[in-house]
Amino acid sequence: MKSQTTAIWFVLAALLFAGIWFLEKHLQPAAPVQTVLLPSLRATDVTSLQISPAGAREISVVRTNGGWQLEKPLAYPAQAAGIEALLDAMAKLMPALRLAGDDVLGKNTDTEFGFENPQFTLDLASSDQNWHLRVGKKTAPGDQVYIRIVGLDGAFVTDAKWLQRLPHSANEWRDTALVDAAATLDWIVITNGAKVVELRRNATNHLWRMIRPLAARADDLHILETWQSLRTARVAAFVNDDAKADLSAYDLLPAELDVWLGRGTNFFAAVHAGKSLPENSTQIYARREGWNGVLAVAKDALAPWRGTVNDFRDPHLLELTAPVAEIEVRGQTNEDSYTLQSRGAAGWAVVGEKFPADEENVLALVKLLAGFRVQEFVKDVVTAPDLQSFGLAAPARQITLRSVAGDTNSVIAQLLFSAVQTNKVFVKRADEDFVYALAADDFNQLPVSGWDFRERRLWHFSETNVTQITLRQNGQTRQLVRTGENKWSLAAGQGMINPPAVEETVHRLGELAAAGWVGRNVTAPETFGLNTNNLSVTIELKSGEKFAVDFGAEIPKFQTALAAVTLDGERWAFVFPAPLYQLVTAYLTIPASTP
Repeated sequence: MKSQTTAIWFVLAALLFAGIWFLEKHLQPAAPVQTVLLPSLRATDVTSLQISPAGAREISVVRTNGGWQLEKPLAYPAQAAGIEALLDAMAKLMPALRLAGDDVLGKNTDTEFGFENPQFTLDLASSDQNWHLRVGKKTAPGDQVYIRIVGLDGAFVTDAKWLQRLPHSANEWRDTALVDAAATLDWIVITNGAKVVELRRNATNHLWRMIRPLAARADDLHILETWQSLRTARVAAFVNDDAKADLSAYDLLPAELDVWLGRGTNFFAAVHAGKSLPENSTQIYARREGWNGVLAVAKDALAPWRGTVNDFRDPHLLELTAPVAEIEVRGQTNEDSYTLQSRGAAGWAVVGEKFPADEENVLALVKLLAGFRVQEFVKDVVTAPDLQSFGLAAPARQITLRSVAGDTNSVIAQLLFSAVQTNKVFVKRADEDFVYALAADDFNQLPVSGWDFRERRLWHFSETNVTQITLRQNGQTRQLVRTGENKWSLAAGQGMINPPAVEETVHRLGELAAAGWVGRNVTAPETFGLNTNNLSVTIELKSGEKFAVDFGAEIPKFQTALAAVTLDGERWAFVFPAPLYQLVTAYLTIPASTP
């Protein structure tokens, strides 16, 4: 009996579950179709918008030239972002409730819903339709608001959040930018008192040049940064919109600073800067050309434009307008005169020399020249006597950069250097009348001789091809014989060695590269600390070929030493690489105590 009852209850439960599932699956009422309040409104189609806040002046904007312009209560560029955000919100606005015409008829309903004295009245227009809205009171909870669309019966209740996008004054929609940040800039004219600076951008290479007060190369980076400071500057406050305001009271007539910006033959913006605000010294009065109104802006935004003429000049001696293919250096002797030429994929060569050039070292010279910064603009117009007094009539060094090797007509730049005078060197470009001063420390970084550019790699061999190493030091000799991988033997009684460490040291010696050359055709070895008591390392290969390096004076500051090798029959002195020197002194020397 009990099992029969249980079965009945089980069947009833199953039927009930199936019924619920069927109802939910197939007999649910259709979800209500939600519709927007203004179904025909497309934000991108709206061409004008008027808003009348309660108790305030009408705000009217019109779409023009892809942007928005304020027309009332004053003419001024408008903030497109705020207007577009409002239109987008209105296009998506959905009514929470519609009140039928009968619900809002009667003499008290306009007062009850706030339509008699609305918070806002809105008029929107597109090319083929107009919308007129009155925004009434908020509902009792305060999160919704009554709206009436003129021409439709009844009223609506919508979410009130969109009201936050409505402006209460025109200033909320005024463009706070000083200039059009997206504009293309071709020329700049700066007037600062009696000083006038005119800058123009070359249409071909896009480099800036100064036109007034002198024709000179301009500082592209400084101009870019200064232009960026103006593009990002914002109005801190709208001070006075009276078209008849006394601009001289703000030092805006004449202005302390005028910045005119243009492209082609026309200017697209101009900013005039005046004195500091009495109550805030970090802000100044300003005005945009073509628009009424005195503004307050951050002083820092316009500070770079107040610089001197030389602040806008290129502080570099040269700009690389093409890849360098030849560097001709002419000094006062044959020793310091040489020419470096690019051989394309074959690298660089020192003209007239048999040894290969170190490409990295050549490129470092180009980088050094391009990085030279003017320490002082000494004189803008020089005469022959001036050149003589600056030591440039017969320059101590002349460097010519060309874009085509061997082509004297492909000069990128030619620099004339005087001898070092105290802590500076006078410099002149052959294509300019100006004389600059360069820091002596910068000038002294220039390589003196062509042999400075010899390839730094001395030789190449593998430790597996080494048969033995001979060490000579303080009148003693020691031989290390390689007997296998990481295996080295030493004659009995000559001390102890660390075979794996010797192997690693020899491996690195097989890739020996000079840290820098210091002498060629060394005839006075003592000059470099070279003598017979110092360490000498000779490496012999299976082929019988030998490589030898002799060590000279130590350089404690860099934890290394000078050294010398014989290459192509010439004795070369160089700075030994510091990391390898530490290995050599640790594992390839003869201890003083060895008999």
